[in-house]
Parts: sequence; C-alpha cells; structure tokens
Amino acid sequence: MNPESVIKGRGAQRKVHNRFFELSHELRDDFLEFCQKEGEIPDKNKTRYLRVFPKTIINQVKSPDVGMMYSMNPYQGCEHGCIYCYARNTHEYWGFGAGLDFERNILVKKEAAKLLEAHIKKKSWKAHTIVLSGNTDCYQPAEQEFGITRQCLEVFLKYKHPVGIITKNALILRDLDLLKALTNDNLVAVNVSITSLSEETRRILEPRTATIKRRLHTVKELSENGIPVNVMLAPIIPSINSHEILALAKAASDHGALSIGHTIVRLNGAIGELFTDWIKKTMPDRAEKVLRQIEDCHGGTLNDSRYGTRMRGEGKIAQQINDLIKLARLKYFKDKSMPKLNYDLHESYKTGQLKLF
Repeated sequence: MNPESVIKGRGAQRKVHNRFFELSHELRDDFLEFCQKEGEIPDKNKTRYLRVFPKTIINQVKSPDVGMMYSMNPYQGCEHGCIYCYARNTHEYWGFGAGLDFERNILVKKEAAKLLEAHIKKKSWKAHTIVLSGNTDCYQPAEQEFGITRQCLEVFLKYKHPVGIITKNALILRDLDLLKALTNDNLVAVNVSITSLSEETRRILEPRTATIKRRLHTVKELSENGIPVNVMLAPIIPSINSHEILALAKAASDHGALSIGHTIVRLNGAIGELFTDWIKKTMPDRAEKVLRQIEDCHGGTLNDSRYGTRMRGEGKIAQQINDLIKLARLKYFKDKSMPKLNYDLHESYKTGQLKLF
C-alpha cells in the first residue's frame, strides 16, 4: 500500500456519482474547477455540519430482517467513516454521494427532540421501542457539539417511553445519568458495535470511531450500572474479522454484555464500488480473496437485497460464520439474555395525562 495514496482519517477513498442524478442534469462547480486549473487543492478534508428541517423524525422499519419496528436518526451522514456502512446509500437521497460526502457532510436535525415529543404524545401512538441510530450513529462526533441525542433521551425519560440505542462511540457514557434513570423503569437497551479486537483493523475499517479498548470499557461501565448491553459483531467480513468471532464474543461476555448479534457484510448500491476501491488501496495483498469470499456468501455477487438471506448469507463460508456465532452463544452467553422493555408505563402516563382534560 502506498501511504500517499490513502486519504487519512476517512473510510471512503473517493467520491462517487450520485445514481439519482440523471446524466442530463450535470452538476458543475465553477469554484472547484477554477482551483483544479490553478493547481490548488480545493478539498481540505473537513467536516461540514448542515442543518435540515424534517417534518417528522420517527421512521417505520418494514424490513423483516431487522429487529426493530421504529427508528430515529438525529444526524444523517456519519463522520465515523466505516467503509462497509449500509447507510451510505441513503445519503444519495439528500443529494450527496455515498463516499466522502457521507463522511464530510453531516445533516443535523436540531428539532429532533421536539418532533419526537410531538410524536409520542399522539393519542393514536402505541408504545413501541424506538431505536436511536437505526441508520447513522447518534453518538458520532457531531453529538459533542449539538447534544441532540441527550435531548431525545430526556424526552424518552419524561414520557416513560422505551428506547434502544446502537453506537460504537464511548460518548454514550456522558449520558450515564439518563441511562440509569431509564433503566430503573426498564426503558432502555444499548447495542455497542465491536467488529474487531485489532486496533490496526479498526483504524482502517472504522477510522473515526472509538478505540476497541474504549468500546470494551463502555460495555463494562454500562453493564456495571445495570444497563443491558448487547454487542453487535457486525458486520463479519470474511478474511478480515471472521477469525475473531470467538475472541470477540468472549471479550463481550467478560465485560458484561448479555448477548451478541451479527450480520455478514453485504455491499449494496454504491458501497460495492467504494469497498472494492478501499480494500485494493488498504489491503492489496488480500483484496481479491476477500471480495470473492463476500461474493460466495451472497450467491456470487457483492450486492444482496434478498430478504431472509441478505443479513446471514448462504454457502459454505456463511455457514461457517453462522455456526461460529451459535457456538459463541452457547459457550459465553448460555445463561444470559437481554430483558424485554416496558411498554406499559408510557400507556399509563398517557392515560393519566388525558384524564386532566
């Protein structure tokens, strides 16, 4: 690998065309073209925060492969830069690319807490777990500046509403006070993503995420405070982290996690092109092997959208991975399980409020 050819601190190594823009609608930027002609570098690799004004914040998740019914995302785009991230494709809906644009242009929903409150106060709303970070990480670096996730947790606590959280950032410990209060009423479950025990792998696979040491500490700290934690070994990528499954599961259990989950990597939409470019630059010695093994898990293609198989894969390699996960659960989580969250308190809260009118 030539270090000079790699964009440091980023997952994607290039911009990609937005497939929703027709070729007849060519986008031009005279300033960037001028810089290029003058030999200047127009791209400073900085992150931009752009405020957006959505009318709603709760998304219904209709996929049968995802263990959630509703999600919400305070931010769109994610500075963590995980090269495999399925959310990259959604950035195209906002007019950006799935590559560097996804990591550099973060859309900020400052009204998220107000929209959440308005939604769960509706008479027609029945309590279901709403998952923070169904798409992009709610504790990514932007949260340090805007604090929107904390505001949302305050709403969940106020209305006694169940909430799930998915993150790979130790920043979640900042909100330990709210998480403990939610736990007192069995209203929160946390999912911490840990894909490798190797810092070298993490740095190139997930360049702006918390270190593995800090993530394991986060699992331990949450668990010791009674907050239920599931560790997501996701995605499992053949010949990159597939050999670590048992070690990852043991580390998760040793630090207090109550369960593990996993998916096998799939590279839909623009992610296939981005991942292929990335692995040839960062792991040229095994690039073809990894790509062929991913294809073997998905019927001969990097792109797999089939319900029922896309998350778990098929074929011998996928079967080996899934069997190792089963073994890990039997070995390290036999007498552990995540608790079911409480839906009744929110209904009681609403009923009590309605009696005032």
